Amino acid sequence: MGQIKMTIIGGGNMGGAIAKGVVNANVFQPADVTITRRNHEALNTWAADGFKTSTDNNAAVAEADIVIFAVKPFQIADVIASVKNTLKPGSIAVSIATGVSVAQLTQMLGPDTPAVRVMPNTAAEVRESLTAIVPSPSVTPGQLQKVQDIFQTLGLALVVPEEQMPALTALASCGIAHALRYIRAAQESAIEMGINSRLAAQIVAQTVKGAAQLILTNNSHPEAEIDKVCTPKGVTIAGINAMEHAGFTSAVMKGMMGSYEKIIK
Repeated sequence: MGQIKMTIIGGGNMGGAIAKGVVNANVFQPADVTITRRNHEALNTWAADGFKTSTDNNAAVAEADIVIFAVKPFQIADVIASVKNTLKPGSIAVSIATGVSVAQLTQMLGPDTPAVRVMPNTAAEVRESLTAIVPSPSVTPGQLQKVQDIFQTLGLALVVPEEQMPALTALASCGIAHALRYIRAAQESAIEMGINSRLAAQIVAQTVKGAAQLILTNNSHPEAEIDKVCTPKGVTIAGINAMEHAGFTSAVMKGMMGSYEKIIK
C-alpha cells in the first residue's frame, strides 16, 4: 500500500481488530495507522505498539487517505458532521456502522466523497474475517479495489448488493459469536468428559476450523461431509440425532433469524 495513511475513528473491538489485522498482514506499518478514541488512557496500548494515536478526530483525518468510521450507528452522523470538512480531498470514507446505508453515508458526507459501507467481523485481527463491501456511486473502480484489497488481506472480502447486507451481517458479523457459543458448549462437554479446559479449547477450535476448511476446500455441502463420518449404528450419528432431538438446527436458525430481524427493524 506504499505510503497510504489510514485513520480509524474508534479504536474499540472492531476498529482495533482491523488495525491489528492490517499490520499483521504487513499492509500497513503501525506508524501509518492513526487510531482515535475519546479516552486518552485507552490509547496507551496502541501507542506502545507503534500506532499513532489521537483524541482529536479532525487532526487525525486531515492527512489520511482512508478513514474508517468504526463507531456505533447512533454516533456516526455526529462524528461525520464534525470531520467532513477536514477530510483530505480524494480520501475514501469507510463505515462499519451496522445498518447505516450507502445513501445515508452519502447524505452525511456529501456526494463528492467516496463512501464505502463495510461489514467485517472480529476475526479480522487474525486475518480470517468475512467482510462484505458495498460502494457508493461516487466510488471509482480503482478506489473500490483499494478497499477490497485491504480487507482481502484480513480474510475473504466480497462486494455484495446492499440488500443482502442485513443477512450477511447476521451470518458473518453476528455469526462469529454464534459459532463461538458452539465452541464454548463443546468445550464444557469436554471438561465433563475429563479433559482440562485449555486442552479442550484447542481440540474443539481445531475441529471447527477443520470442518470449515473441508467446506471451503471441497466446495461441498455440509451433509456430504457429515455422511463421511456417520457410519450405520455408529457413535457419530447417535450424537447427531441426540442434538437434533434437542432442537440443534432449529436453535441455530432461530438464533440467526433473531439477529437478522433485529438488524432489519
